[in-house]
Amino acid sequence: MEAKEPVKNSEPLSSEDELRKLAVELRLLEGTAESFQSRLNLLNAAWAELNIARQTLEGLEKEQPDAPIFVPVGGGSYAKAKITDVNNVVYGVGSGVAIEKTIKEAKEGIEKRLSEIEKSRQSLEQQLSQVLMRIQEDQDRFQDLSASFRKRERS
Repeated sequence: MEAKEPVKNSEPLSSEDELRKLAVELRLLEGTAESFQSRLNLLNAAWAELNIARQTLEGLEKEQPDAPIFVPVGGGSYAKAKITDVNNVVYGVGSGVAIEKTIKEAKEGIEKRLSEIEKSRQSLEQQLSQVLMRIQEDQDRFQDLSASFRKRERS
């Protein structure tokens, strides 16, 4: 049996078909851009939380044992407490697991995580920028095609 070659469509897309194709592509690109933006928002929130943790550890390094502190308990409420150990903290290592580490080790871990988030953020921002540029190009093409299609319809 002889293999058949795929049928090649040598005719260019009509303006109407190209408009439909661009509309679908624009919807897909807009969904991708929204997904990237959501991921960026999550990364920004994680970065902000880690940055606060870093600042808190830096302040804790300067404290003496039995120094009074306020511990946030949620809803803008705080509990009074005293620092019993100014050298060690319980540090979250991920997946709900926390271990005791020195403040220096915890700060190093946080710095590493901040660096990883920053790299991910830069990569996502670059990808988002490329998608947004493509969206703009497609929108410009869509408007041009729409205008020429309307002109032909009136003629």
